[in-house]
Amino acid sequence: MLDLARVENDDFLIDLGSGDGRIPIQAARRGARARGIEIDPCLARRGEYQAIHEQLSHLVDFYVQDLFEANLTEATVVTLYLRHWINASLQPKLQNELKEGTRVVSHSFCMVDWEPDVEIEFDTKLLFLWTVR
Repeated sequence: MLDLARVENDDFLIDLGSGDGRIPIQAARRGARARGIEIDPCLARRGEYQAIHEQLSHLVDFYVQDLFEANLTEATVVTLYLRHWINASLQPKLQNELKEGTRVVSHSFCMVDWEPDVEIEFDTKLLFLWTVR
């Protein structure tokens, strides 16, 4: 997902539904700033501990928050591994809050009305990339 979005050290990645923080931590390893948004405090705490353990806490943080309440305006990359219906519900928020040029990558689930810029198969799963216009 990070390769598909071409994540670099000048990016700010927001992972919606970040779970234990694997994606934000991987982005931080590349030098990017990253934020995980996770509703489960135990999972978010795991991500925080891992970031501290890897000495990446200056680049990555975790918010215990409903993803529909998250402020996305700073993001240059948004990653999603959410169900189809959640992606569909998120589309208006993404369109309203993300600035032009922001890359959105979804694992396995597409967007209802958006044609992906790139669609690839990886380990029998599909990855989708959109660039906000």
